[in-house]
Amino acid sequence: MSIHISAEKGQIAKVVLQPGDPLRAQFIAEKYLDNAELVSKTRGIFYYTGLYKGKEITVGASGMGFPSIGIYSFELFTEYEVDTIIRIGTCGAYSTDLQLFDILNVDNAASESTYAKYAWEIEDEILPHQGNIYNTINQTAEELSLKTKSINVHSSDIFYRKDPAVPAIATKYNCPAVEMEAFGLFANAKHLGKNAATILTVTDIIPTHEKISADERERALKPMMELALESALKSL
Repeated sequence: MSIHISAEKGQIAKVVLQPGDPLRAQFIAEKYLDNAELVSKTRGIFYYTGLYKGKEITVGASGMGFPSIGIYSFELFTEYEVDTIIRIGTCGAYSTDLQLFDILNVDNAASESTYAKYAWEIEDEILPHQGNIYNTINQTAEELSLKTKSINVHSSDIFYRKDPAVPAIATKYNCPAVEMEAFGLFANAKHLGKNAATILTVTDIIPTHEKISADERERALKPMMELALESALKSL
């Protein structure tokens, strides 16, 4: 077991789906995985391993922000020899060019964060997805007749801020949406030579204050979850 994940070696699959919320991880495991086993619940961060169409997959939470996903993804990659992590999450849109329920496959994540610089001496403000899983997601979406958009995303350390304007870095790198984890995941994967992708569902349109209701979230996130699971199959 690692410091923050209490699973034994061999209890974590080579491919991990990583939502931010532990309860979302539980939902995915219970709805989609056969013989799902809770293999870690340290700090209330649930990890389940089970079978999806006969292939072993793990789903477990990342928590919120770079420090949290930085810890969990690093330990998964190094202590449990995970090859691929697919982050599945939600995001807010800076632009009305995106709509509620849009599914995004993140091409690059741009950030003001010093996480990559001080963790791995990676100086870049913008980092791409890592490995082939991004292309697998696009291919799988096409096979499922599921419309996705490949975009750059702003990965922010900040949820609440004084200035309501779109941050300069989002404008600089043409990022129409914002979330809080992809840059940290991509940095870890780049440093370690692993595969990492991020699929997001738009749940908020920031300039118009539109948002998906709590009752709509299960329906809204289901296509993203199924896209991630089907993509994971192809990487095993």
